[in-house]
Amino acid sequence: MTHHSEVVFEFIEEVLNKGNIEETGKYFHDDVVEQAPLPGQGPGLGGLKEVLRGLITAFHGMHWSVEEQVEEGDKVVTRFVWSGKHQSEFFGIPATGRHVAVWGIVIDHFVGAKIKETRIIMDGLGLMVQLGVFPPQVSD
Repeated sequence: MTHHSEVVFEFIEEVLNKGNIEETGKYFHDDVVEQAPLPGQGPGLGGLKEVLRGLITAFHGMHWSVEEQVEEGDKVVTRFVWSGKHQSEFFGIPATGRHVAVWGIVIDHFVGAKIKETRIIMDGLGLMVQLGVFPPQVSD
């Protein structure tokens, strides 16, 4: 029996780290619901694939690392860090050439062997600081 956490890990390796976006449907239902969609993200599997393509295009060498996972029943919580070099426009921000590392947490709800609902929470402010959109905070 495959654990749901293994499915999430396989998705990260196969789709996010290897860039095989067309394999996304192996892991998500066609009508997957993103509870906290990125700006402009369309619905379902098509919207998810579009966002993933955009991320992989914008951040050269993107790599996701699983820091920890907790599985309970039909839910998996994954804490991750992704990194890459900002090589093309991302949400209107022209390529900066900067290397970024972004932490986040995703909560995936499974129905059967695939993810039906997902909620990703990322350090968007930290990403914007790393891209130079906001100045870094200076401590007193």
